[in-house]
Amino acid sequence: MSDFTNGFWSIYITVLTLLGIFGCGLLLWSQSKVKIKREPGSNQQMETTGHVWDEDLTELNTPMPRWWMWLFYITIVFALAYLFLYPGLGTYAGKLDWKSSGEYETELKKADAEYGPLFSKYQQQDMKAVAADPQAQLIGERLFLTYCAQCHGSDARGNKGFPNLTDKDWLYGGEPDIIKTTIIKGRHGIMPPMGAAVGSDTDIENLAHYVLSLSGSNSDPIKTVFGKPKFAACAACHGADGKGNQALGAPNLTDKVWLHGGSVNSIMETIRKGRDNMMPAFDDFLGDAKVHVLAAYVWSLSNPQKVESAQK
Repeated sequence: MSDFTNGFWSIYITVLTLLGIFGCGLLLWSQSKVKIKREPGSNQQMETTGHVWDEDLTELNTPMPRWWMWLFYITIVFALAYLFLYPGLGTYAGKLDWKSSGEYETELKKADAEYGPLFSKYQQQDMKAVAADPQAQLIGERLFLTYCAQCHGSDARGNKGFPNLTDKDWLYGGEPDIIKTTIIKGRHGIMPPMGAAVGSDTDIENLAHYVLSLSGSNSDPIKTVFGKPKFAACAACHGADGKGNQALGAPNLTDKVWLHGGSVNSIMETIRKGRDNMMPAFDDFLGDAKVHVLAAYVWSLSNPQKVESAQK
């Protein structure tokens, strides 16, 4: 990677850019010096391009209008001035030392000065009270659509591999404080590959049917019987009863909520290959005050009745 970040490439880009600009200028200058042959005592142009249609329709070699060529010259001057003032030539920062990151930070500071007091006010309140505040709800919804909807969907109902936030099924717990911790610190849920521990492909299939039976889903009763002893390899995380462990983020297998699919093949793939899910941490990016409002909004999605009763 260092081969692409050394000083050579900065010089290469700078030279290539300037050659392109000056090359365009040279081409314009050379074309502006071309003289068009005309008949003596006439303004009629004589030179043609050599293209003839319909026997007598001749294309004349008409030069571009002067005003049009001057527009190109102005463009070249503008490009040189821009590259002198702003970054664009390799590592040259420009005379004004402008940076997009600096502009972003300036806008961020302006927004913090304007909205910071509002977020600070909500930060002092209980999250359930924040969830019942209509203005806080709108702010939380905008934060969710900006930072969370890419994975969980704009309706928060999730997708394969991304949890549904509108139901009561929570891998790590659905209380406001826990949701806030999840957003701040992120989560890394890992299920190791269990194929070798379970046994053969037949054993894995039998175990998949037993797992399905825990939630009352359609399963083969005979394979379920043979699969039950194999569940011992899973009980350490999911519990002997299969109801999961929120301290570990181990899913409850007795409901019909499936993060990666609830078919026999999907469950067999999960047992055989394991799963590795990552939710990034938002603490450094959003800060505690914004996360407080966002967590309150996420909690409200699965507790609409409690929010409505609190608003009355």
